[in-house]
Amino acid sequence: MLYCFKSKAGADVVMLAESGDAVLRLMGREPAPRGILQSVDLPALLQALQAGVDADDAEFQRRVDAAKAAGEPEPRRPSVTLRQRAWPLHELMTRSQRHGADVVWGV
Repeated sequence: MLYCFKSKAGADVVMLAESGDAVLRLMGREPAPRGILQSVDLPALLQALQAGVDADDAEFQRRVDAAKAAGEPEPRRPSVTLRQRAWPLHELMTRSQRHGADVVWGV
């Protein structure tokens, strides 16, 4: 499945199911084939998305520090991080917030 996030405020953002599911869960939403992020909710959703991405970065750094302390090889970061995958949607949501537009998918 693909997610195609749409808003009148910007270009469509397409994500594979795994990435789309992850960002929706970070915002406290259940993954679904169709949905809406209402403009009035965007400030809180953006904050939740940013906090989730920051937590993912911190968890990876914790794993790196633990590996160093144990004398083990450092874990490898995925070639595309959650921060990089979430950024286009974050930008669309930010633009949508400025323009008072909703973000929808599956419609």
